[in-house]
Amino acid sequence: MSVFKDHKIGVNELLQVIPESLLEKLSSTTNVDHYAKVLHGQKMFYLLMYGVLENDRLSQRSLEDTFNDPFFKQLFHLNEDERVRRSSISERLSKIDPDYFKQIYDCIYDQFSSYYTSKEQEKYNLIRVDSTMVADTTGKIIDGLDNKSGKKTTKYSVSFDGILPCGFEVFNESAYLNEDNALPVAILNHVKKETNHNNIYIIDRGLQSARTMRDFEKAKIAFVARLKENRKHVEKEDLIQENQDRDLGESVLLKDSRVQLFTGVPIQNKRGNKHYREELVETDFRLVILQSKVDAKEYWLLTNEFELSPRKIAEAYRRRWDIEVFFRFIKQELNVSHLVSLNKNGMQVMMYISMIVAMLILVYKKANNIGYKTAKRRFAMEIRNLTIALIVVQCGGDPSRFFKT
Repeated sequence: MSVFKDHKIGVNELLQVIPESLLEKLSSTTNVDHYAKVLHGQKMFYLLMYGVLENDRLSQRSLEDTFNDPFFKQLFHLNEDERVRRSSISERLSKIDPDYFKQIYDCIYDQFSSYYTSKEQEKYNLIRVDSTMVADTTGKIIDGLDNKSGKKTTKYSVSFDGILPCGFEVFNESAYLNEDNALPVAILNHVKKETNHNNIYIIDRGLQSARTMRDFEKAKIAFVARLKENRKHVEKEDLIQENQDRDLGESVLLKDSRVQLFTGVPIQNKRGNKHYREELVETDFRLVILQSKVDAKEYWLLTNEFELSPRKIAEAYRRRWDIEVFFRFIKQELNVSHLVSLNKNGMQVMMYISMIVAMLILVYKKANNIGYKTAKRRFAMEIRNLTIALIVVQCGGDPSRFFKT
């Protein structure tokens, strides 16, 4: 029931990837409805998804108003006499089974990604992995990360394939402030989901551990990571060929070599003080050093891919910026920077919902060749139009007389 005639796909078609039969099946195979009186898993899913789309600043209070709104109940065929309070929503978020939402998310991603063409599959095997922090100004996050600024924070580490978010982790333990701890968890959990994968994981400077990169090589996990400049290493072989073209378009190739990295091994002395002893990690990596033509800045890229050309490695790293654009989209348009729940259970649920809504909007954006903000706005407008059409039909009218499709 879209009013946008040039669109190739509408909201009604996209919502069909979340059939009621799937939600009902998962309700019986998970613990989502354990002790639930009104807010069953299916209702919570509809409420949270609709709430993200309809509210500029989502909160438990706005979710209460959304659930009690006749428009919402009409759209999802709910009993108009049912009502909930904010406190019930808060308690439900803190205890509801996140696996219910995880399985919905996985199912939707599998359906959408199955439509990638063979060329797209090759293009989207570059998995950008990075983290973003969300702070709670009131300091009420339960078991939040202490970043020494007086604010408690939560870390979201996301895997992004270029179109869709294909995995994420929620961290609120202090050890995961360090990206050397957080990003490997995100990458390894994504690898577990993708059997026989041929992905290359693109990582920024947050991950610097040579031991972690050695473990990636042992597990046959391909990566391209940005090293800190002047990282200590031993050069074993110069890989630049005689008369090789060093012009890579936006950058110039300065070095391409087989190297081994040094790492610091923690040592505790007799007094109990910790210091680090330098050791060589005896695993071969490839170091590609580029210089930007724009500002002469150097980029040190480390990889375990020896078959790719320097140009391909440079292009792979440049695509890492896609995840920064995605972070900006979910924070500005989907309210991810605002915490609806202050415990990890609720945060996981809200992140699954946000990723589900993000996938729907991103597919809508790509199919209709429009921008992020336009896609979010038009998606919400189509939801509204669909609701009005249902009300018109229920009242015995003809919606086509109103919607000129």
